[in-house]
Amino acid sequence: MKFLVQLKVLLALIGAASVAHAAQPLACLIEPQRVAEIGSPVIGVVESLMVERGDRVTKGQAIAVLRADVERAAVSVAQSRAEAEAEEQAASAAAAHARQRLVRAKDLHRQNFISDNALDQAQVESDLADRRLAQMREQRRVSVRERDLASTQLAQRTIRSPFDGVVAERYVSPGERVETKPLLRVAQIDPLKVLVVVPAALYGRVAVGASVAVMPQLPNAAALRARVTLVDALIDAPSNTFRIQLELPNPERSVPAGLRCSADLGLETAADSRSPVAAAAAARRSSL
Repeated sequence: MKFLVQLKVLLALIGAASVAHAAQPLACLIEPQRVAEIGSPVIGVVESLMVERGDRVTKGQAIAVLRADVERAAVSVAQSRAEAEAEEQAASAAAAHARQRLVRAKDLHRQNFISDNALDQAQVESDLADRRLAQMREQRRVSVRERDLASTQLAQRTIRSPFDGVVAERYVSPGERVETKPLLRVAQIDPLKVLVVVPAALYGRVAVGASVAVMPQLPNAAALRARVTLVDALIDAPSNTFRIQLELPNPERSVPAGLRCSADLGLETAADSRSPVAAAAAARRSSL
């Protein structure tokens, strides 16, 4: 019996110590929400770069341009073909004239003024004129698609930012040839991502959507509120911990990425806040 009491006291001490440890702020790291190595979809020579390291960029903003003399010329030629209306208008007029002649030929044929061969010839001429008009219209539709293709190829020569962020690194300069090498690195810093390593004893007590206090390691920095966006479903056996991910709003870009921080999960309850000695005494009383 005495052994059971001592075992309960020991377990209470261990549990209280682990809860007291969990109540302490946890180490964390503030990172960009996402980072992208911006490359080019085509091989080419850099004509100009519109941004430098540290510049803010917005989604869709042009940040680099490759030389595109050939592509611009192709767009100009395709545009001219797509806008050419003379041949289609001529074919339309010829088809209308052929249909009128066919109507007159049918009327004359009913009155026995022309032969069957003459009527057949008028019918064939009308059909040929209609087919010619259809061919011209199809050719113009093809020209429009060729213009769109040339415009798309030209647009690939302009590199744009995939999201709002800041330029973290610039790898090339105007005049350099690019193939697989990235041109720039862009980082999204609003919102920021916070990674926290949590003891396994707290697994199941941290839920997605919970609010967490984050204290950046900056002089005179105030505590910030972040939201849990991800809780790992796996425990790291060697360290007996799991990771959670937080989303930290940063609309003023006042918090730089790459900072160490501390996170207070706020999981301590009234029962958890008892001292180890009090917890052991309660366990001893319950065993009597």
